[in-house]
Amino acid sequence: MAMTASTMLPLGTQAPDFSLPDTTSPGKTISLDSFTGKKVLLVIFLCRHCPFVKHIQQELAQLGKDYHHRDVGIVAISANDVSKYPDDAPEKLQAMAAELEWSFPVCYDESQEVAKAYTAACTPDFFVFDAERRLVYRGQLDDSRPSNGKPVTGKDLRAAIDAVLANQPVNPEQKPSVGCNIKWKPGNEPSYYG
Repeated sequence: MAMTASTMLPLGTQAPDFSLPDTTSPGKTISLDSFTGKKVLLVIFLCRHCPFVKHIQQELAQLGKDYHHRDVGIVAISANDVSKYPDDAPEKLQAMAAELEWSFPVCYDESQEVAKAYTAACTPDFFVFDAERRLVYRGQLDDSRPSNGKPVTGKDLRAAIDAVLANQPVNPEQKPSVGCNIKWKPGNEPSYYG
């Protein structure tokens, strides 16, 4: 299985705005403004079919539960080309979120422009922003991978979120996430992707 690493967008980058349909609440649109007032915003790029996402999907459910009543906004976004990967279609994302009891919206980025704005490269790809929506963490959930036998703990991502909640600096030593590449539409591959 081919692995793609996250691009490691520069820390301090302002969160790009977005406005996307929420597959878990048909007719509802989620934007950056949906999280106004939250001290932390976690943006996750994922999809349904990727084995790297399947490997951590229970931990994502647990993350959602653990931070649901804290000052943390979470949104997942899928940008895959569904004409070639129908398992990642909006209705399949909705079913996935329901099956896993995810407590956060799962949006569909049909144009792939939001994924490009965040320089998302793989699934999963994680971005943590502070109250001013400056990037404080981008990288892996933890050291676990589908084939390495290490437990899925979410320790790297959780440490970053907890630091922001505690008004502490986030450790700048951050390891890239790895996973399947985002399935770009033909001719839509961003310049950073390679």
